[in-house]
Amino acid sequence: MSEAVSTNPVSRGLRWAWPALGLFVVSLLLLGGWLADELIEGEHWSLDTAILLALRHPHDLAQPIGPGWLLQSTVDISALGGDTLLWLFGLAGGAWLLFAGKRAEAAWIALSLIGATVLNGMLKAWIARPRPELVPHLVHVTHASFPSGHAMVSAAIYLTLGLMLAEGIEPNGWRDRAARVAVVGFFAALAVLIGMSRVYLGVHWPSDVLAGWCFGTAWALLVWAANRWWHGRRAAPS
Repeated sequence: MSEAVSTNPVSRGLRWAWPALGLFVVSLLLLGGWLADELIEGEHWSLDTAILLALRHPHDLAQPIGPGWLLQSTVDISALGGDTLLWLFGLAGGAWLLFAGKRAEAAWIALSLIGATVLNGMLKAWIARPRPELVPHLVHVTHASFPSGHAMVSAAIYLTLGLMLAEGIEPNGWRDRAARVAVVGFFAALAVLIGMSRVYLGVHWPSDVLAGWCFGTAWALLVWAANRWWHGRRAAPS
């Protein structure tokens, strides 16, 4: 049986994918770590300032660019990255996985949410970057700025949810594979929109959001890889 698996092109493709996944995760962590290190050394980026100003009317910085409905839509999207909805979606996804008989995946969802929240709080306390005061905030905020909790935790939980839910779709044909890509793509797009909303609302520097995406995506991929390793270990003959 082991010989048959080793000649399976799908298995070979998965083995080749692991180094690429590892390199991608390391790259994300290095980028996020570099941003944190630069902030500790007192570095600031002109691009942060330029982007925040570009999203406001030059003669009234309290007014964001775009039509009136865009502000309300951005506030709604931003709320999807708040603690309340993240925990609700995390619990709903975990419950669905439990009812589907995927107890390990439900446990990994809980680990992803709790772990990302704790890590984000530790990073905020360590870096202690002030919120941008360049433009008026369009929503109320309290904690430190770096990294963006909305960007980091939403990337962690929504990507983990997407990956775990996609695992439940058996890839029996191109339609099933397309469905897997669509599920993961939807949750990834949601995390991107949430991060962008925080910049539009003036409560985060763009570098805060970039670092949040880096750390959150890396965390989600590590949790997903750990789940695959766990199932592979259990399926391996003793």
